[in-house]
Amino acid sequence: MPAAALSALLCGCALKAPPTTAELGQEVWPLAPVPAAYRASGGVPAPVADRWLATFDEPALTALVNDALVYNADLRVAAARVEQAAGYVKVASGALLPSVGVVGLGGGKSGGGGGLEGVFLNASLELDVWGRLRYGRAAAMAQSVAAQADYAYARQSLAALVSKAWFLAVEAGLQRQIAKDALQSAEVLLRMADDRLRVGNGNQRDVMQARANVGTYRDTVKQIEFSRDQALRSLELLVGRYPSAEIAVADRLSSMPPPPPVGVPSELLERRPDVVAAERRVAAAFDRVGEAKAAQLPRISLTAGGSNVSSDLIVLKDVNSPVWSLGANLVAPIYQGGALQAQVEIRTAEQKQAVAEYARAGQKAFGEVESALGAESSLRERDAILAATVRDSAQALEIARTQYRIGSADLRTVEQSQLSLYAARTSLLRVQTEQLAQRTNLHLALGGGFDLPVVGSASP
Repeated sequence: MPAAALSALLCGCALKAPPTTAELGQEVWPLAPVPAAYRASGGVPAPVADRWLATFDEPALTALVNDALVYNADLRVAAARVEQAAGYVKVASGALLPSVGVVGLGGGKSGGGGGLEGVFLNASLELDVWGRLRYGRAAAMAQSVAAQADYAYARQSLAALVSKAWFLAVEAGLQRQIAKDALQSAEVLLRMADDRLRVGNGNQRDVMQARANVGTYRDTVKQIEFSRDQALRSLELLVGRYPSAEIAVADRLSSMPPPPPVGVPSELLERRPDVVAAERRVAAAFDRVGEAKAAQLPRISLTAGGSNVSSDLIVLKDVNSPVWSLGANLVAPIYQGGALQAQVEIRTAEQKQAVAEYARAGQKAFGEVESALGAESSLRERDAILAATVRDSAQALEIARTQYRIGSADLRTVEQSQLSLYAARTSLLRVQTEQLAQRTNLHLALGGGFDLPVVGSASP
């Protein structure tokens, strides 16, 4: 049977290869070919590097990402899908091998004594002349690779989510400190208003206004503390911990790493895992079309069997010698109400869907890289502007306080200067956090691996 099967396979139809990445690109981007370089400025024109997480130089963050890779529930779901896909490959591969079964038969008669007894051994092998089974195996293998790529992208996305959640939690702590500084400044202003009223240079309206300003900043501190607790809970959920808002984070933002290597756009389609997964689904859909077309053709199978039967009830010929048989069968579909042709049409439509989803995945990847590069350039310029604004606002507040103390300026001037400084510090911190988040987005968009070093688990 193996020799006959090999001969049939060699004489059978060769499988058609799925479209290549270049062929897909010509189909899905006929009017917008992939450029030789990214349009947005920023980044280094060199091959994309891994270990991007280490560039932030945050061992505690690295430890949290390690925890998330082990305990995050969503990632375990993606890992289970990889195992399922590998099982489907084994199932599809098993259809190309012989099927062997055995049946045992035993019985008795009234009053004792032996009855009919025997063993039947059967084997069959479908000759995959038209490639139906091989197309099915190829589709399962392509789906398995797609599942592995999805898992790789899920790991990268999880590392990016943990990193951005970490930065947001750190920012919330720093925003709380800015609000506390503003509250302290407002309390100083309230004391100055009380002093002016006591010596006869102030008025009750200034005191009430300063006291209301203190209350406003106290409320702001409470709001920011709640936001910080929410940010800590989000981080704890990502790493698989109970959301108690007790996880420890840094008390300052990471330094911005130097511009990373970004490679060229054409490499992105073959490096980014989610795009690779989409391309493999196109290949799987292509093979499913071939499988459906081959199902319209006759199926040829080889069969073999053997039996050994004995009985005390009837006389059997050659009872001491096993009986062997060899044969072949052919099953050809003649009419099934158009179901087989409908299957071809369904698989063809699924292939069109897979191609469209590949185009969408590629466009998304290019868009995310360009957006991250553009955002990083804009945020870098805003950082410089806001840093200067903070310095100027701090000097303006100090001057306004001095003028109010000696009576040459009113309370409203001081409060406006204080509010301007608070707003500038808050905006600068937001921009600095967003720079780190956009750098993380850029690494994820480029498809570079984070390749974590081995570290211990993060402490609570």
